[in-house]
Amino acid sequence: MKETKALSLFSGGLDSILATRLVMSQGIEVVAIQFVTPFFNYHVLDDIPGHKEKIRSKFGIDVEVVDISKGYLELLRNPAHGFGKNFNPCIDCKIYMLSRAKEMMDELGAKFLITGEVLGQRPMSQRRDTLNVIERDSGSRSILLRPLSAKLMVETEAEREGWVDRDKLLNFSGRGRSNQIRLAKEYGITDFPAPAGGCTLADPILSRRVSQLYSEDSVLQPAEITTTDVRLLFIGRQFVFPGGGWMILGRDERDNDQLEALAGAEDALLWMEERPGPAALLRRAATWYDDPADREEDLQLAASLVVRYGKKIAGTRPPGEVTCTLQGNSRIIIADPLPDEVFRSWIL
Repeated sequence: MKETKALSLFSGGLDSILATRLVMSQGIEVVAIQFVTPFFNYHVLDDIPGHKEKIRSKFGIDVEVVDISKGYLELLRNPAHGFGKNFNPCIDCKIYMLSRAKEMMDELGAKFLITGEVLGQRPMSQRRDTLNVIERDSGSRSILLRPLSAKLMVETEAEREGWVDRDKLLNFSGRGRSNQIRLAKEYGITDFPAPAGGCTLADPILSRRVSQLYSEDSVLQPAEITTTDVRLLFIGRQFVFPGGGWMILGRDERDNDQLEALAGAEDALLWMEERPGPAALLRRAATWYDDPADREEDLQLAASLVVRYGKKIAGTRPPGEVTCTLQGNSRIIIADPLPDEVFRSWIL
């Protein structure tokens, strides 16, 4: 039985792969912890056993998947260190994940933590001063090893105690990737992700939707936001009606299928049986409205948008019969297509 075990924060990117393998090469057992939220890696939850086998076969790494969505949504309400260029709380994100990993150490019998961070690689979260803040605020200063840049940093407990050989660690720095690619080849790793950021919160377009969901003008209170709300944000076209109702409209068959799969008991789902077109989901239609007349008005608007974005017939969009289901009841709404100038300002 191996005496020393470590936990690595595993994003699935090249740096985290290499940091994990570098420590494993010293005979240390490493368990890779892959955190998931609606903003990164969430698809992994669709097939966790298959994902674990894929990582093991491609990289020789054992990975454990941990869903931290609930706590992450709370973090976004007011991250202590603010946001980056978009709605990305990169510093608080690292602090949160390291804190969670630290909590898992006793349970898994680990002595220290590993990340694939490289000094100077990212302008917000990987400066030397920022790395120090992350260590301090996560309470991991003595137990956090960054193998790819370790020789440029103060010795950690793992090095002082001889659990790892500091001489076999590295001194990578900066934004270039030539050193990483060379090391990957030494490990026989050729199929690895591109360096583009995998977090939706760093995307300049999609992050704007999340920012609006957390703003003072949001259709929801921050404490009400759920994982499903966030997942719906990334689907199709988004509308906020004048009365405050939030509707999502599919762009294609894949979007329509996702809306159907994510629709909850309180949501209204609308579509046309008679001709091709989008599905629409009016979020929390059963509970959002104090006045049933306001709900009925928004359902009519939703139906009109379904017709507006439906397939043309002989070059025109005639009125359509829109099926609406809500709380197990189904009915038909007759709707005319809504003119573009009416709803353009409702687009989220």
